[in-house]
Amino acid sequence: MPPSDPTGPASSPSPRRRELTLDDYVKGVLAGDRAILGRAISLVESNALAHQALAQQVLTQLLPHAGRSRRVGISGVPGVGKSTFIEALGKNLTRHGHKVAVLAVDPTSERTKGSILGDKTRMVYLSQDPNAFIRPSPSSGSLGGVGRKTRETMLLCEAAGFDVVLVETVGVGQSETMVADMVDFYLVLMLAGAGDELQGIKRGILELADMIAVNKADSGNEKAAERARREYAGALELMHGRNDGWRVPVVKCSGLGNQGLDELWAHIERHREELARSGQLDELRKRQLLHWMWQMVEGELIDRLHQHPRVKALAPGLEQQVHDDKLTATLAAQQLLEAFGLTR
Repeated sequence: MPPSDPTGPASSPSPRRRELTLDDYVKGVLAGDRAILGRAISLVESNALAHQALAQQVLTQLLPHAGRSRRVGISGVPGVGKSTFIEALGKNLTRHGHKVAVLAVDPTSERTKGSILGDKTRMVYLSQDPNAFIRPSPSSGSLGGVGRKTRETMLLCEAAGFDVVLVETVGVGQSETMVADMVDFYLVLMLAGAGDELQGIKRGILELADMIAVNKADSGNEKAAERARREYAGALELMHGRNDGWRVPVVKCSGLGNQGLDELWAHIERHREELARSGQLDELRKRQLLHWMWQMVEGELIDRLHQHPRVKALAPGLEQQVHDDKLTATLAAQQLLEAFGLTR
């Protein structure tokens, strides 16, 4: 006899979900149907060729309804308090009538194959807000693949009526540059009281920033936060920002105490108004689209190169010769490209 079920009689298998048509996806997303939005995002995340083809049809029809949101990238090293900060900021925005989508870029660690952001504390209160939507990006695959799916997810959320899209990144590696290339405003969260405030900070991150916020400026940490704010502001005087004419603000805030977030958001709104008035906002997004297109071309070429039968057969031997100093890396690369069918 089968083992007894303490919860009662076994329920019948749930019926298989109905396959959605192109029209179902488009109408459902435009109506703000969260279930269909979730399924549309799963569609663009799928690697199945049939799903990819349908996803592009869906996106093409939704494009005229996308692009109206405030796109804000948020970066910071683990421990800086991104989740708490984003939850507090998101709740403030929904209270003021905004609809907020949070997309967490979650690239897999190349060394461990584990998810960098996978174990982060979830934004419990914001996730229950009917005017908020939280979605992590796939935690596997190449960074370029994660970037494509995040961008397409952003378009779907915009078409569904979300007027603020917050894109979170882990703050290490190449993910910062990738996120900066898909948003209008790039916010970098920093910590105070962790030793030399400028030690170990990558110059490239500061040059990407449209604003720096010293988080956790509360609970007796106010003096350290002010000292850090001044040091970051001084460092920025020696750097050239990514937007001409914009003086990068350096502010203090506390996500936990919900302090300084209104001032912070006012800077983001002012930045958007200045970009829109000068025509730089449209130009920025057009440049991002062209950059995105070429990224997709490069990513596809690299994938095909690695999967080419002759390249796969030749690569191990060439790698060993380069490793043993019997062949230069340049000559090995030329042989792989020739095996792929590319010659000078």
